[in-house]
Amino acid sequence: MSESKQREGVLFVVSAPSGAGKTSLCRELIDSFADLRQSVSFTTRQVRAGERDGVDYQFVGHAAFQQMITEQQLAEWAQVHGNMYGTSLATLEQGAVEGVDLLLDIDYQGAAQLKKNYQQGVFVFILPPDLAELERRLRGRGTDSEEVIRRRLKNAEKEMSQAGWYDYLIVNDDFQTALQQLSAIVVAERCRASRNPALIK
Repeated sequence: MSESKQREGVLFVVSAPSGAGKTSLCRELIDSFADLRQSVSFTTRQVRAGERDGVDYQFVGHAAFQQMITEQQLAEWAQVHGNMYGTSLATLEQGAVEGVDLLLDIDYQGAAQLKKNYQQGVFVFILPPDLAELERRLRGRGTDSEEVIRRRLKNAEKEMSQAGWYDYLIVNDDFQTALQQLSAIVVAERCRASRNPALIK
């Protein structure tokens, strides 16, 4: 029996302000662990260049998203930068039953909701080196208007003020170092004794 089948799946929740490198780190982490699955969030925002429906996000309309809220199909949901984002409850339940480790790339508002109901989850917050570097990265994208950049920077301060209740903090100054730290968290949490009762038996 494989290690993952001997225990329940681990829920890894990663949050960060826009521009801190969260999405890139999560993509590399998924590529590094064959048995770590990305939970694809639902969102009402427009598809960006290079994104694929069902891979980067599940893109839905506002009416469909509201229906999922009404029918309690979401484990968490939040409004971020004017758009709605949410995680399917069925996805989390299936992962736990199958012993599949799931990686969620979500906003702190959604993470706070999950923290209440999934206390065995692992919550990681990615920080930029400082706000000046965060602004440089946001401007370097070349995809956002001045208004959007200013809004993201303002929101970043609020988001980073929530970092203290996360289990782990990683400063993404050097990408490879941050990736190594994130990978180490995955490995260590999988080895936690409380997650492996079958090994003790």
